[in-house]
Amino acid sequence: MPRPKTHDETLRLRLLDRAGELLSTEGPKALSLRKLAAEVDTSTTAVYSLFGSKPDLVNALFVEGFRRFGARMSAVEPSGDTVTDMVRLGLAYRESALADPHLYSIMFTTAVPGFEPNREASELASATLEPLLATVRAGVEAGVLRDEPPEIIAVSCWGLVHGLVSLELNGNIPEQAGLDVGEAYETALRANADGWCR
Repeated sequence: MPRPKTHDETLRLRLLDRAGELLSTEGPKALSLRKLAAEVDTSTTAVYSLFGSKPDLVNALFVEGFRRFGARMSAVEPSGDTVTDMVRLGLAYRESALADPHLYSIMFTTAVPGFEPNREASELASATLEPLLATVRAGVEAGVLRDEPPEIIAVSCWGLVHGLVSLELNGNIPEQAGLDVGEAYETALRANADGWCR
């Protein structure tokens, strides 16, 4: 009778989530494999078995962040309305960041000095913006959006979304009476998308 597998996907995800939390709250020096194992109540052997090394763990964090992000972006079904779809993709971006703020820093900052994702991880990261690029391309081809390179429009949308999310995650959006951050976010996304229309 084979021994049950103890180093399973559930443990792997628990380790990744806790590693991301340690990294985002305490910085890269807090991310030791021994400390991580203790935090999740497992063995250092389990961490090595699942990830191999600290650089491999950081790469796995990067991949997991983009895997979750990509799933949310891909879940946005095209409606046929370019502006609406651009806004919905921006909202999915925010939803992903708010759901996994502990992974956001490894995805889009130099949270771990010297970390460079491997080729496969970099390709995954690039592919996650494909739903936005496809929406913009379709909008340009249909004459809804200005005849600009789709990549320029997509980067503009990404820059706005990323900036707003970064401000929100870092607590830099001032709390004002009656301000609904989600509503303000959607208004800004729509204004940006409308600005690219013919």
